[in-house]
Amino acid sequence: MPPPIQRLRDNISGVFLGNPRAVDQVICCLLAKGHVLIEDVPGVGKTVLATALARSIDCSFSRIQLTPDLLPSDIIGVSLFRADASANGNGLKGAFEFKKGPIFANIILADEINRTPPRTQTALLEAMSEATVTVDGRTHVLDQPFMIIATQNPFDFEGTYPLPENQLDRFFMRISLGYPTPEVETRVLALRPADHALHALKPALHAIDVLALQRQVDDVRMDPTLVEYIIALANATRSRDDLHVGLSPRGALALAQAARATAVLRERDYAVPEDIMDNVLPVCAHRMIGRSNTAPVRAGRGGASGAGFPPDSPQGILSEILEALPSPA
Repeated sequence: MPPPIQRLRDNISGVFLGNPRAVDQVICCLLAKGHVLIEDVPGVGKTVLATALARSIDCSFSRIQLTPDLLPSDIIGVSLFRADASANGNGLKGAFEFKKGPIFANIILADEINRTPPRTQTALLEAMSEATVTVDGRTHVLDQPFMIIATQNPFDFEGTYPLPENQLDRFFMRISLGYPTPEVETRVLALRPADHALHALKPALHAIDVLALQRQVDDVRMDPTLVEYIIALANATRSRDDLHVGLSPRGALALAQAARATAVLRERDYAVPEDIMDNVLPVCAHRMIGRSNTAPVRAGRGGASGAGFPPDSPQGILSEILEALPSPA
């Protein structure tokens, strides 16, 4: 039998026929206990990829269709008064009962997150940061594993709201899928996986398997020279005149954890420089703010190369820093 990660990868790839790099990136986020933002134009498979990952794990799953009229209580839940509840300490009949919202699941698909107003978007912040939800002064701990997979259309599309910087920073990675090759698109048209295979998809892993893999990621060895490399990269972004905000300590921590998760994906118990370089753009670019007035660019297909991005964009600046920074031996 193939190892757990390969079973998960094969299960997802049987439905999502597009960019295989994106499959590994969402699995990397899952293993690193992070959340992922998939940004791309409509119709390239964002929802298919997210749903395929969720259905490949035997755990609870909920999908939130984020619309302009959605309220925070529609996500986290609401306290309802029940007149028929047993008497409370005051001797009065009736009590408030908390009705959990769709955030109380292991895997959450937040579809088209930037179509809902910022007030509703921020309802996800506590859950993303601390895996808890606080309502009426009471804190509810979310079950593990817990992961939010959000999709969004490019910011300049009709009816979209830009995500606040503090919420973007909560996403472990921001990725995009790109258009499929003609060969892949031919298979999609012939097989129509979203209509058939997606609904028949069976779990490849149990929740307990995912938790074991996450513990394995935490045990990956990282040489001190790799830690110094990440710190040097972060400091290089903070001293750039063309960046208003460089990489935060949270971003540096995420990059180190992404390297550990990538090492596990590649069947190693130690990290190497390539595990860091391959994750710099998807982990770091969305956490940085440039000083130029040029419009933000899309996440890109990942990897270490910043080719195709404007030189004054965070991706272009990161590419320049990577080229100038000596790689650890």
